[in-house]
Amino acid sequence: MELTGAEIVCESLLKEGADVCFGLPGGAVLPLYGALSSYPVIRHILVRHEQAAAMAADGYARATGKVGVCLATSGPGATNLVTGIAAAQMDSVPMVAITGQVPRHYIGRDAFQETDVTGVTLPITKHNILVMDVKDVAKAIKDAFHIARSGRPGPVLVDIPRDVLLGEKTEFIWPETNNVPGYKVPGEAPEAQVAAAAELINKAERPLIMAGHGVLISHAYGLMAEIAEKAQIPVITTLLGISAIPSDHELNLGMSGMHGMAYANIAIDEADLIIGLGMRFDDRVTGRISDFAPNAKIVHVDIDASEVDKNVRTDAGVVGDLKAVLGQLLPKVEPNVHIDWLRHLEELKEQHPSHKIRKSDELLPQFVLKRLTETTQGRGIVVTGVGQHQMWAAQHCMFREPNTFVTSGGLGTMGFEVPAALGAQVGRPDTVVWSVCGDGGFQMTMCDIATAVESGADVKFAVLNNTSLGMVHQLQDVFFDKDYVASEFSANPDFVKIAEAYGIRGIRVTKQEEVVDAVQQAMETAGPVIVDFMVKPDETVFPFIPSGQSVKEMLEEPAPQETL
Repeated sequence: MELTGAEIVCESLLKEGADVCFGLPGGAVLPLYGALSSYPVIRHILVRHEQAAAMAADGYARATGKVGVCLATSGPGATNLVTGIAAAQMDSVPMVAITGQVPRHYIGRDAFQETDVTGVTLPITKHNILVMDVKDVAKAIKDAFHIARSGRPGPVLVDIPRDVLLGEKTEFIWPETNNVPGYKVPGEAPEAQVAAAAELINKAERPLIMAGHGVLISHAYGLMAEIAEKAQIPVITTLLGISAIPSDHELNLGMSGMHGMAYANIAIDEADLIIGLGMRFDDRVTGRISDFAPNAKIVHVDIDASEVDKNVRTDAGVVGDLKAVLGQLLPKVEPNVHIDWLRHLEELKEQHPSHKIRKSDELLPQFVLKRLTETTQGRGIVVTGVGQHQMWAAQHCMFREPNTFVTSGGLGTMGFEVPAALGAQVGRPDTVVWSVCGDGGFQMTMCDIATAVESGADVKFAVLNNTSLGMVHQLQDVFFDKDYVASEFSANPDFVKIAEAYGIRGIRVTKQEEVVDAVQQAMETAGPVIVDFMVKPDETVFPFIPSGQSVKEMLEEPAPQETL
C-alpha cells in the first residue's frame, strides 16, 4: 500500500509496539498529527510544554522498560525538547524523539521556525537522523528504535521535513532486519575478562558491589543478588541504582556518594575490592578521584567500553551486557562468607547513623518522606526532581521492587518530577506514583498538572515546600558565608489553591501529626492530588561530601540527643 510519510511514521510506531506518545503539535509536524487521528490505538498525551513531552517519555521508559516516544514541531518545539533529551542521554534512557522540520527547499534559508535540530542535538543523542526522502522513513524509525533500546540505551532523534511527511506517497515496506553500519551491541564478555574478575572477587576479604543504573536497565538485579548472597558481598547503590536491591535486604548498605550514607562511603574507603556494575564512577560517587577507594582493586563491568578506565583505573575491566556477564560470572564466584567485614559494617552503621532522623517539633522533610514510605509500605513508584528533596527521598524512602525510583541523575534536571511522574503513571496505570517535588522545581513544570488531569494519571504530588531553592541555599550557607542571593522565594503560590484551580484535591500539612493522614487521604483519592508539606525552611542534607573532596572531608549531622 502507498502511504504518506506521516502515515508511514504511524505504521512504523505500531510495528515497534509504541502505543503511547507525548507531544505538542505545531505547523511542521501537523501532517503527522493529521495521520494520528486515523490510528486511535496510538494514544497521544497532549503536554503543555515540549520539555514535558521529553521528560514524560523518559519517565515512561524507565517505569516500563519500553522506548519512550515524544513529538514536537520544528524550531522552538524541537529546541524545547533539548533538556529532556540531554537528561535521557546522561541517564541512558531509551527514547525516540520525532520532530517536524521546515520543507526541504527551505532548509538552510533561515525559514520561519527553522532550526538545525540534528546539529543542536548531536552531542546529546545516541544518534540522530534527518530524513530527506519518504522512502527512508520506515527504515529511519526502525533504526531509531533499535539504536535507542539496544546496547547502552539512549535517545535518538528523527527529524522529518514537512513535505516528506505530507508530499508524495510511497509503498510502505517494513524492513525485516536492522542494518546500521558500524553499530555493534556487546553480548557476553570475553572469558579472560570474566575469569580475571572472578579471581579478584574470590580473593577479596572486604569486597563491595556498587550497583548502578545498568543493573536495572539490563534486568540483572536477580543475578546480582545471587552473586551477592553466594559470596556474602554487601551492595551499595548509586543514585540511579536505587531499587536494584530491596531496601530491607540484609546486604543492602544504601546509597553512596556526595549525599550517600556515611557508613557506605567509609566502607568504600576501607574496602579491598570494588565491583562496579553498570555504573560510571562519576564525580558525585567518587569525589576526589585520587582518594577514591585507596585500598581497593577495581572490577568494572559495563556494556560501554568507553566507560571502563574513563574515571578510575580498573584492575579487571569487563565489557559486555551486564545480565549476560553476571550469568558468566555466577558459576566462577566461589561461595564465601565475610563475617568480620559484615560485623565491622554494622559497627559503622551504629557509629554513623545517617539513616536516623532527629526528633524535632518542626516538620522535617526527612520525617515527611519516612512517614510517606512507611504508609505506602514501599509500594508504587517514587519520582523526584533534583535538589534536597531528591537526596532525602534517596536516603529515606523504601523500595521493594526494581525500577521504582525514577530521578534525573547525570543532568540533574529541576522540574523533572512533574512530567516524569506523569509518564511513569501512564506507563504503569496500575501503580500509584508519588512525585516528590521541591517547591522550586515543581513551579518549573507544574503547568503539566493539567496534562495529568486530562489523562487521568493517578499521580500524587508531595511538595516539600521550604520556600527556597533548598540545595542552592545550603551551598550558600556552607560555602558563601550565608549570602542567600536569589535562592529564597517571597511569592510562592498557594499550592492548595493551584490544585483547586485544576479541579483536583489539595491538602496542606504543617504539623507532624498530619502527615500520615494526608498521605492516606491522597492515596484514597482518585486521580492527581497535591499535598503541600510546609517543611522546616533551612534544613540541611547530611551527610555531605563537598564537591571535589573525599570521604575524609565528609560533613555529618551532629549526633542528635534523640532520634525517631
